[in-house]
Amino acid sequence: MKHDEKIGLTFQLERVPTPCGPMLLATDEEGILCALDWDNDDERMRRLLGQYYRENNIRLAVGRSESIGRRSLEAYVAGDLHAIDALPVRMRGTPFQREVWEALRGIPAATTMSYGALAAQLNRPSGMRAVGLANGSNPIAVVVPCHRVIGADGSLTGYGGGLERKRWLLEHEGVDLSGLKRAPRAKPPGDQFRLGFAPAAE
Repeated sequence: MKHDEKIGLTFQLERVPTPCGPMLLATDEEGILCALDWDNDDERMRRLLGQYYRENNIRLAVGRSESIGRRSLEAYVAGDLHAIDALPVRMRGTPFQREVWEALRGIPAATTMSYGALAAQLNRPSGMRAVGLANGSNPIAVVVPCHRVIGADGSLTGYGGGLERKRWLLEHEGVDLSGLKRAPRAKPPGDQFRLGFAPAAE
């Protein structure tokens, strides 16, 4: 991002095709990933960034060169599951949200964890709901892998990008879903899925 008093914050925007539909990727002036959204709507990305960066005037500039974030995401989609593991990200949020998001990055590909187990790992065994809310407010899909968190009963539970995308991501990573409870099938992945993001962090 680059800040100018007249222009506001500027992020580089890239569109990345995936088997589950397009993603929008936003990086700052250092090329660090700041947001990754299952959508193809510039205005939606502008609002998402505005919430976390406390800025009403967000400018999205088309990137003149591919970011490392884009290359890493494309490699992940192509089958290199560890391509996103060490990708630098810039996460804005409350200290608790950032703690949860950092913990999400510690869940290895091809594994899942329940909300309760994640809360216990963070030494907040009674904070499962808060952990779930922080998980759902994650602005960097896939790279901060909230899709790897499932219900204690083995259900896929909700996912802002749609359960079909969550199922695809887990199967892509090699998770055996045969033992998981399957939610009713949704429409095929595509632009109709919209990532729900939480109110701005204080």
